[in-house]
Amino acid sequence: MSLNVAVVQFAPAEDKAENLATIERMLREAADNGVRLAVLPEYAVFTAPAMDDRFVDSAEPLDGPAVSRLRALTTELGLSLIAGVNETATDGRIHNTLVGIQDGEVKTVYRKVHLYDAFGYKESDRVLAADPEEPILLEVDGFKVGMQTCYDLRFPEVSRVLVDAGADIIALPAEWVPGPLKEYHWNTLVRARAIENTVYVLAADQSAPTGAGNSAVVDPMGIAIATVGEAPGLGTAVVERDRLDHVRKVNPALTLRRYRVAPAGA
Repeated sequence: MSLNVAVVQFAPAEDKAENLATIERMLREAADNGVRLAVLPEYAVFTAPAMDDRFVDSAEPLDGPAVSRLRALTTELGLSLIAGVNETATDGRIHNTLVGIQDGEVKTVYRKVHLYDAFGYKESDRVLAADPEEPILLEVDGFKVGMQTCYDLRFPEVSRVLVDAGADIIALPAEWVPGPLKEYHWNTLVRARAIENTVYVLAADQSAPTGAGNSAVVDPMGIAIATVGEAPGLGTAVVERDRLDHVRKVNPALTLRRYRVAPAGA
């Protein structure tokens, strides 16, 4: 059993119509190449150069026009989609939300748990952190897909909880802010999460100027089987059930471990 996948790398900006047009063009290219699951970056529908009120003013509910357009594209193109959106919330802030869309419907929703209050950035000024919840996985052609967002990558327990829930693939939309050694951190951590969880990772980052690029599809042994580099583009690969099963057989780390993950304060 196999699944054709793609990570979609581009640089969303403040014009939502233009961003959606770029998404449509790149998804059509993916569909033409037989892709069945595509992963867009974090904040794929709207991104501003700084985290300010523009993110709040541009936010929409999940039944708003932006997500509705993404839903229509999944129906037309016959693929499943994971996308990052800024969702209307309360208290003058938004949710940093991932939606898993399939057959024209939002099947799974993940609101970012670990906000990017690091490296001089303060995401929590405009974003509400979600509480940890039991993961809901998106099933695509027999593969179970978990979702996490950008800064979550620095917390290995997030990936482990997804794998404990049955994930074969982790989708990782990101706006990995550029900076000293940040690309090194990104590349290292994406591979580490794949290796330690014996799982495929589909890491879709924004390209410059807002993201560090380097989107990749990484297999359960930590091998990048598709990479994008710094410019906008698609990274396509084939996820193989046999590969996943083989790696988990020769390295049964998930069954040998002696610790479990619980939310802080539980």
